[in-house]
Amino acid sequence: MKQFKVLQVSWADMELHLRTIRTRVFIEEQSVSADLEWDGLDIDCIHLLVKKDDSYIATARLLRNGKIGRMAVIKSFRCCGVGSAMLKKILTIAHSMEMKTVNLNAQVGAISFYEKFGFLKEGVPFDDAGIPHVRMKKSL
Repeated sequence: MKQFKVLQVSWADMELHLRTIRTRVFIEEQSVSADLEWDGLDIDCIHLLVKKDDSYIATARLLRNGKIGRMAVIKSFRCCGVGSAMLKKILTIAHSMEMKTVNLNAQVGAISFYEKFGFLKEGVPFDDAGIPHVRMKKSL
């Protein structure tokens, strides 16, 4: 696969692209309700947007409290290192903000992905938007 760029962007500048990817992945593919997806927190988050050629293919966000979320990669670009590149960038940003820990709610099928980056499971699986998740945490 050709190279891609992981960009740190603002919601105000890139809302259309961020919404497009998340709508495609979460709302259309995974059947998450729009009311749950659009939680009103985006304006205050740090966002990543991945660009390949002239297309945007992935996104993620970091809340100021250290919660990582909304990691979404367009299906045809999964397993190409895009998610790993985004997570590395988020961890770098969190470290630069002097966060002591970061956490996330991982879809159960993605637990091993996050474990490769040192995240540890906390608690038992729970339902979030009809999808089994587990809370995970990493010390920085």
